[in-house]
Amino acid sequence: MNKILQAVRDYADQAHGEQMRKYEPKRYIVHPEEVMEICREYTDELPVLAAALLHDVLEDTPVKEHDIAVFLEPLMSQAEAKEALNLTVDLTDMYTKQAYPHLNRRQRKDKENERLSKAAPKAQTIKYADIISNAVDITAHDKHFGRVYLQEMETLLSVMKSGNKDLYRRVVETIRACKLELKMG
Repeated sequence: MNKILQAVRDYADQAHGEQMRKYEPKRYIVHPEEVMEICREYTDELPVLAAALLHDVLEDTPVKEHDIAVFLEPLMSQAEAKEALNLTVDLTDMYTKQAYPHLNRRQRKDKENERLSKAAPKAQTIKYADIISNAVDITAHDKHFGRVYLQEMETLLSVMKSGNKDLYRRVVETIRACKLELKMG
């Protein structure tokens, strides 16, 4: 990992603090690292890889957009920092239970799917990697929620097709394999 990505990784790790992965006693940063490594198989663009590391920071921590902007600006060009921040924002769930308590999970997911269908292709590429990482983890550790998650992601992928085509094929295949593992047909 180059120095810039190492700095972004360390920033994300610090932001997530003591947060752990849901199903294993591992620091949360292992998930964004995995998402970044999956993305790296398809692109070497710094803003994409940085956003992959930061993709859950705005959603899961007290860190704000401005904080990330201030952090990124001295690390990379202004254009790269802006793109990394925009991708991170694109990947942040807007239709959360806290923000929309009057909507049920399905309604929130429908609105989120509509929003993500219009997200930047590079943001969709990162989301594909995020889905791969989560699908494998959830399928291995939570069969009941796995069925719900895989159906939700299949629905999302049906409208989110603008990212990297090879990674899109991989995420669709991953969902198919996970569904087979859970005997979903």
